[in-house]
Amino acid sequence: MIVPLQITFKGLEPSPALEARIRDRAARLDRFEDDIMGCHVTIAALHRHQQRGFLYTATIEIFAPGGPIVVSHDNPRDPAHADPYVTVRDAFDAAVRRVEDHVRTRGDRAALRPSPLARGRITLLDAAAGSGVIATDDGQDIAFDRTSVAGDAFDRLRVGSKVRLAPAEDSDGLRAGMVYLLDTPYPAS
Repeated sequence: MIVPLQITFKGLEPSPALEARIRDRAARLDRFEDDIMGCHVTIAALHRHQQRGFLYTATIEIFAPGGPIVVSHDNPRDPAHADPYVTVRDAFDAAVRRVEDHVRTRGDRAALRPSPLARGRITLLDAAAGSGVIATDDGQDIAFDRTSVAGDAFDRLRVGSKVRLAPAEDSDGLRAGMVYLLDTPYPAS
């Protein structure tokens, strides 16, 4: 998966099978990779219903240029939502429609501008100082610090980790405004 993903379980134990289903559905968002900077999925057990057991809700927050797209799927009257897999399916179906609408409303403007995120890999990492340097695919070296890294991913960064980043100008020059860890490191060259 190219799009960085965070999964949160609330009121229920994390399930590897459910997490795999969420990752599979989120991977389908890769076709919008230039329009999606990250995705956070929260699955929660709402309350215990007398006849149906627990009902579940899924909230998907997709970080896109122009602001986040948030889909919350929690229909307490739908007995199918006693199954968390059905809740995740319905939420992702709605999320894909919302992202398609977002891309459609942006029209050709998306084709006229470069992707807001650059790709690169970590070439220098000082965990104690909470900073490092990313070599972008176009040959730039861009500094970053712990506060620039999305979520809790700073502690998982290694030299060679593949990342996507949003370069930003500040008083010291070009820096990474936001860094997203893509996956496991590959060897530094």
